[in-house]
Amino acid sequence: MSKTDYLAAVDHNAAMIEELRADPDYANAYLANALEEINEPGGLGGFLVALRQVIEARGGISEAARKSGLARQSIYRALSPNGNPTITTLAQLTSVAGLQFTLSKSSH
Repeated sequence: MSKTDYLAAVDHNAAMIEELRADPDYANAYLANALEEINEPGGLGGFLVALRQVIEARGGISEAARKSGLARQSIYRALSPNGNPTITTLAQLTSVAGLQFTLSKSSH
C-alpha cells in the first residue's frame, strides 16, 4: 500500500470545534460537564481546554479578545491545559462565550 491509500488523520481538536459550532446545546452541555469535573484529577485543565474549544466554536480567540478587552496571548495562556486564569478572566471569557457561571450546593 502506498501513502495515498491511507485516510488522512482527523485533527480531534478541529473536529470537536466543528461539532460544538454545529450544535450549541451540545456545546453548553459539554462545558457544563467539564465544569462538573473540575475538581477531579486533571479536571481544571480539561475545563480550560473545553472552554477554549467552545470559544473557538463561537467566534474564535480573536473575537473573544476584542469583546473582552483581553490580549489574545493572555487568552491562549489562560485557556491552556496548565493555565491559571483569575476568576475575573474566567467570568469575562464565559460571558464572551454566551454563558455564565452558576454555583450550587455540593452533594459531598
